[in-house]
Amino acid sequence: MQAGGTILARAVSDPEDRLLTAEEPLAGLQLRCGGDLPGTIAVPELLELVRKARRYRFRLARAISANDGSDTITAWVEVEPREGEAGETPGCDIVVRNWQSSPLPSEEISFAERRRMMTDRHLAELTAQLDGSQRVLTAVTDSPDLAQVAARMEEGIGRLWTDFLPPENVTHQQPLHWRLLDGTRVSVEGSDRPWRITLIPHIRPGFDPSGFELLLISDEPQAGEVETANPIEPALRRSLVGQDLSPVLRQPISRIIANAETIRSRLAGPIPDAYADYAGEIASAGKLLLDLLEDLADLEVVESENFSTAPDHIDLSEVARQAAGILNVRAREKGIVIDAPQVAESLPAVAEFRRVLQILLNLIGNAIRYSPEKSRIWLRLEPLGSMARVIVADQGPGLSDEQQARVFEKFERLGRSGDGGSGLGLYISRSLARAMGGELSVESAPGQGARFILDVPADPEA
Repeated sequence: MQAGGTILARAVSDPEDRLLTAEEPLAGLQLRCGGDLPGTIAVPELLELVRKARRYRFRLARAISANDGSDTITAWVEVEPREGEAGETPGCDIVVRNWQSSPLPSEEISFAERRRMMTDRHLAELTAQLDGSQRVLTAVTDSPDLAQVAARMEEGIGRLWTDFLPPENVTHQQPLHWRLLDGTRVSVEGSDRPWRITLIPHIRPGFDPSGFELLLISDEPQAGEVETANPIEPALRRSLVGQDLSPVLRQPISRIIANAETIRSRLAGPIPDAYADYAGEIASAGKLLLDLLEDLADLEVVESENFSTAPDHIDLSEVARQAAGILNVRAREKGIVIDAPQVAESLPAVAEFRRVLQILLNLIGNAIRYSPEKSRIWLRLEPLGSMARVIVADQGPGLSDEQQARVFEKFERLGRSGDGGSGLGLYISRSLARAMGGELSVESAPGQGARFILDVPADPEA
């Protein structure tokens, strides 16, 4: 799992996942994310990577993302457990080889896309870094199924990623626009499992992407992982929206968005401002259609009689901080402050990480959408015996008793229109909470904001 590139920063963590020493720019990011030096690692994705490397005692390397309050940071990080005395759990050596910082306004990446990026990063079995022309810079994997293709990609640095992961049913000369390839099915030599890729661009507003993060994901678990993965969901996705209709619609909609953004950014040549604005509206409408497609696919999954989740030992504090980090940029555009749990807080639970994240992203996203400018959103944790609770509270207009009774119904918009919502988010979120053995409820009153309450089983082993 060697990755090329100049070392930009080194750091050392201890057995309790505290950052003991760190060089810039990692040291500054630690402080801007609310941590101390020395202190517990404050970047959620880095903390998760270090914990996995220390727990399983093997080297890990992948891209991480963070929001430091003003910019979106993407960094390539390698973590290697240090050798300790017999029986001692060692800390880790951390190396940063790539660092990109850029403001990321909400019109560049929609809420549903951010949610998909976060969950896909959690599920990816191979991660690669690409340059702006979609040529391979690095590739790492921990999956035996993908060891061969990762080695070939490392040996073929500088070639197009499609040389190693050929897209299915695509005959056009590569590389296509990244939006046309994002989410496409690919063939993996030596593996019988179905695979798809996610392309996450490194974007500066007004410019083409300077590079990409490629994630390779399978909807079916590796052999021997049926108990910890969800063996039912792949079958569900063979239905109309999930597997048959979604890819058919995603490609033409993505083509519309790509062409509209090319016109809007004047990459094809100068045009009057009015036409650039029209193209921007077309691109925005296309993104809303893609968001709706994601919601319909989720709806189809949760309404299946056999739907279940894949519970794991998680920390609700970490998930809440990650959700807040993803939506901080969107909140700042309205002057809204998201008050997330502190790094020192912890609330262990047994639930599926990506499903809890999906619920919290929806709750926080709704709070941002309906809260006034320069207000505040609080994320609070409460242990409740056999249950663990996360509360998302806002200073919005609140809900009447009649609205509270309807807010979790399918396609319910409470009379609102024009804000891009599908009316499915809360229905899907409550269905996910109940599938995990929990519940999603609301407490509110007109003019007094709303408190959405997520309960999931507490971790009895913590």
